[in-house]
Amino acid sequence: MNIKAEGIKLSVVILTKNEGGDIVDCVDCVSWCDEIIIVDDNSNDKTIAVVEKLKNKKIKVFSKALKNDFSHQRNFGLEKARGEWVLFVDADEKITDALRYEIEYILSSQNLLEQKKRGFYIRRIDIMWGRELKHGESGNIKLLRLARRDAGTWMGKVHEEWKIKGKVGQLKNPLYHYPHQTITMFLRKINFYTDIRAQELFHKRTKVYWWSIIAYPKMKFILNYFIKRGFLDGLAGFIFALIMSFHSFLVRGKLWVLWQKK
Repeated sequence: MNIKAEGIKLSVVILTKNEGGDIVDCVDCVSWCDEIIIVDDNSNDKTIAVVEKLKNKKIKVFSKALKNDFSHQRNFGLEKARGEWVLFVDADEKITDALRYEIEYILSSQNLLEQKKRGFYIRRIDIMWGRELKHGESGNIKLLRLARRDAGTWMGKVHEEWKIKGKVGQLKNPLYHYPHQTITMFLRKINFYTDIRAQELFHKRTKVYWWSIIAYPKMKFILNYFIKRGFLDGLAGFIFALIMSFHSFLVRGKLWVLWQKK
């Protein structure tokens, strides 16, 4: 049963790039929303064909090249959304029934109007290689994913954030994330993200030093695996901490290369 108050419209925005294997499940878990906006980065797999086969009248597909700027892609989705409120969900994420009902209750509650909340953080749980990561870097992730359409804009080319003006709350129920289901996929994404991040830092004139290329990744591994107790997640926790340390190395190494070319 949809319990959103009359006049309150909720749009969901999904960014896609070759998500043919995940998009059906993702759309299914947000089918209760009033509008589904898909912003596709010129997928060359079956993503769009799969979406079209769903014949869901709520879905609107927009093709737009990413151009190494995730915030621009998300802000484009905001512009296309008609809902008073907008929920951002990635193709490899799932909204549980509990989170759905909490969102519907929040948007139908007089309490929302009284508290004048403009957005809400949602806790995200990573499921990698069949295991829930409860510790380390992914052990306590809270993302601002639900907000009024006019509350703010997304900023940052990668690892982007929704900057909201006004009061922000937090929902109790989590969002589930199923990223990088193979090591190959993980490394491919890491290489892509670090390219964008290094370019972003270079354009900001951020300097990098030889010692930081060596020291920072080591310290990040110690922080995530030992201090944040990533070792409690078993082998999955070790692999995750190691690859995220490699992520830090690649960002700084690529940034150093960019400065050498200048």
